[in-house]
Amino acid sequence: MNEFENNPQEKTNDVPHAVTGFVVSFIFFAFIFFLGTAISFIN
Repeated sequence: MNEFENNPQEKTNDVPHAVTGFVVSFIFFAFIFFLGTAISFIN
């Protein structure tokens, strides 16, 4: 038997992963929004 098949489930909580993904994606889209707003404001 493969040693990795003994316990395939993660023991960590999913909430920190979900919060991290949400925050990173929010910062990314906010950066794109403000970049577009600044370019629109300059022109």
